[in-house]
Amino acid sequence: MEVKLWNDKREREMYDNFADLYAIVKATEKLEKAYVRDIISSAEYEPECLKLIAQFKTLTSSLKDTIPSVERFVDTYKMDCPAAINRLITSGVPATVEHRSAVSASTNTSAAIVAECVQHFITAMDTLKLNMIAVDQVHPVLSDLFASLHKLSILPPEFEGTTKMREWIGKLSKMGAADELTDQQARQLHFDLDSSYNLFMAMLAPDQSG
Repeated sequence: MEVKLWNDKREREMYDNFADLYAIVKATEKLEKAYVRDIISSAEYEPECLKLIAQFKTLTSSLKDTIPSVERFVDTYKMDCPAAINRLITSGVPATVEHRSAVSASTNTSAAIVAECVQHFITAMDTLKLNMIAVDQVHPVLSDLFASLHKLSILPPEFEGTTKMREWIGKLSKMGAADELTDQQARQLHFDLDSSYNLFMAMLAPDQSG
C-alpha cells in the first residue's frame, strides 16, 4: 500500500524542495571531504562547489518562510554535515578561493590580475550606486572581487580589502537571494569598498614606480 506524504500539489512541492535541499547539503559534504582527502583536484572541485552554492542560495531563498533555519533543518534530519554547513552558510565561497590555491599568481600574470581587481572594485561600487542591492546582485560581484584579490601574490595574506570582502560575503551568505541590503548596510559596504580600493592602489604605487 502506497503511503502519501502530501495532501495536495503545494505540499508535494514542499517535500520535493526539502529533498532537493537535503541532496545539496549531502553533495556539498561529500565534495568537501573528497577535496580535503585529495580525491579530486582544485580544478574539479571549484566549479562543482560554485554550482552547489548557487543552487543552495536559490533554493533557500524560496524556502525562507518554510525553513527559516537551515541549521535546524540539518539537525532535524540528523544529517551531520559540518563541512557543508561551513561551506554553504559560514563561508559562501569555495575552499580554493578561500585558501588561495585555485590559481597560482605568477609574476607574468600579476599586471593582468591587478587590472582584473581594479575592474571588480569599480563594478562592485557601481552596482551599489545603481541601487542594485539585492543579495543575488551584490554577492556575485563581491565573490569575483574576493577571488581576484586572492590571486594577487603581492598582497599580504591579511590585506584589509580581502578581509572585509570575506566578512561581507559571509554576511550575504546568511541572507536569502532576494533579500536587500538596508540603506545603512549599502552605505557601509560602499565605504569599505572605496577605502579598500584606495588602500589597494596605494600598496601598488611603490611597486609600479620601481
